[in-house]
Amino acid sequence: MPVKILVVDDEPDLELLVRQKFRRQIREKAFEFVFAHNGAEALACLEADPGIDLVMTDINMPVMDGLTLVSRIADANPTLKAIVVSAYGDMQNIRAAMNRGAYDFLTKPIDFDDLDVTLDKTVKRVQFLKQQQAEHDQLIAIQQELTVATRIQQAILPCDFPPFPSVQGFDLFAEMIPAREVGGDFYDFFLLDPDRLGLAIGDVSDKGVPAAIFMAVTRTLLKSVALTGISPGDCLRQVNRLLSLENASYMFVTLFYGILNIRTGEFQYSNAGHNPPYLIGRAEGASPLDAPPQVVLGIDENALFETKSIDLVPGSGLFLFTDGITEAFNSRLEMFSERRLRECLDRGPTMSTKELIRTVVNEVRDFIEGAPQSDDLTMLAVRHGV
Repeated sequence: MPVKILVVDDEPDLELLVRQKFRRQIREKAFEFVFAHNGAEALACLEADPGIDLVMTDINMPVMDGLTLVSRIADANPTLKAIVVSAYGDMQNIRAAMNRGAYDFLTKPIDFDDLDVTLDKTVKRVQFLKQQQAEHDQLIAIQQELTVATRIQQAILPCDFPPFPSVQGFDLFAEMIPAREVGGDFYDFFLLDPDRLGLAIGDVSDKGVPAAIFMAVTRTLLKSVALTGISPGDCLRQVNRLLSLENASYMFVTLFYGILNIRTGEFQYSNAGHNPPYLIGRAEGASPLDAPPQVVLGIDENALFETKSIDLVPGSGLFLFTDGITEAFNSRLEMFSERRLRECLDRGPTMSTKELIRTVVNEVRDFIEGAPQSDDLTMLAVRHGV
């Protein structure tokens, strides 16, 4: 695209002179010139043609002078630059124009070699500013898209508590706080039948939008397979096979999935490389569940997953979490750690699951002391028999 220059001057011969001087650039479509005879005409041209790149204007003109025009240009469009042309020795007006936002100046009679250099420098500056503006606009568009993606991601995670008001016998709460606009962590819970509650928590290997997409796919597959009612180990085996066969990005996900029998307290579970949950609400305090982290999902399509089982007594339960909790760093590069998490869980043996999760979140935030959140914070807590 040619550089479009608006020349503003009331001298009748200037248009012919400019077209003659720049005839080669005009022919080669390097420059395109538009002409106006005063500031008012120039503003009308700028309003009609937003593609004008720079303005070269005289100062002394009828209707609207060049100083007023320069001020109006600077206020309306910061990427549009003005070159002021004035008589030699008219330094007071030139300084006034520069103070009002002019980018450069030329003196009359115009030295066309000097004009070439000035135009070249100004065009480069305008192009640089336009590139900056385009990049800024692109970032704004990306930010808007990420905002929408955040709302979509939050909407696909269940967030109504209590989740099943008509079903008694358990207390459940969950929360995810992404480190970026969108995250790779997820949790889920769903009823398999009137007596059995499915619980899951996962963490994708990457961050940002790719991780969020992989997370959504994993969650969808998990729930679809889990609702068939098969054991947790068989469920993870099928989900892993489906993820591995179509995993061109070579991402993976850690995932813990379990089934709580609301009536009896039996909890069946299987662990695909995830942090073992903590048993909570017991007299002996919080302790990690015996859930050895088997292979992660998405790598080996033939991997097998063991199903284990434990009986929960009324009032006891589980605290599921991702490593963003224990690996939260403060400004001294210290980690929150499993020890601090266990101490926090031990302080709330009779808390509701919502109170417990909010306590953990507050403890982590107090610990990191305002340091940037390095990973998603995701938790799910459930108590049986309450």
